[in-house]
Amino acid sequence: MKRLWSPWRSKYIESFSKKKRPKACIFCGAKEEPNVKERLIVWKGKECFILMNVFPYNSGHLLVVPYRHRASLQDLNDSESLDLMNGTKIAVALLKKVAHPEGFNVGANLGRVSGAGIEDHVHLHVVPRWRGDTNFLPVLSDTKLISEDIEKTYKKLRTAVKKIGSLGRVAD
Repeated sequence: MKRLWSPWRSKYIESFSKKKRPKACIFCGAKEEPNVKERLIVWKGKECFILMNVFPYNSGHLLVVPYRHRASLQDLNDSESLDLMNGTKIAVALLKKVAHPEGFNVGANLGRVSGAGIEDHVHLHVVPRWRGDTNFLPVLSDTKLISEDIEKTYKKLRTAVKKIGSLGRVAD
C-alpha cells in the first residue's frame, strides 16, 4: 500500500479541538496584517478582501471575506453585500486568468453543521474546478491532492491583480 503524506492537514484537524481554537477571528487578524503575503491576501476592496484558503480543496481555492466581523449574510449592509459579490467576480476572473479552470464552485458554508470551519465571520468560497479533479483519494483515505504549491499560485494571482478592472474583468 502506498501512502501520501500531507502533514499540513494536521493543523486543520487540530483546529477543531475547542481548547486549541484561537479566540481571535483569523479573518479579522488577516485584514489588519500589513504584510499581505503573510496572510496570502490577494486583493483588497472597499468592503471586503480576497485571500487564499490555507486548507484548500483545490489549487487556487480563494475566500472572499467582508472586513466587518458578521456571522451571517443578513448582517451585511447593502454596500458590503455588493462588494462581496464584486470580490467574488474578481476572484473568478483572477482564477480564469492564472489557472484556466473549466468551472467553479462558489458558495458559503453557513453554520457548523453545513461544514463551516469559521462560522462566526461570513465568507464565500471560490473553488476552481477541472474535469477529472476528483479521484479516489478523498473517498478512500480522506486525502486531497493539491497540484500546485500555494506560494506559486499566490504569486500568479498577485501578478494578475494588477490587470483587474473596476468590475472584476481581467484584461487579456
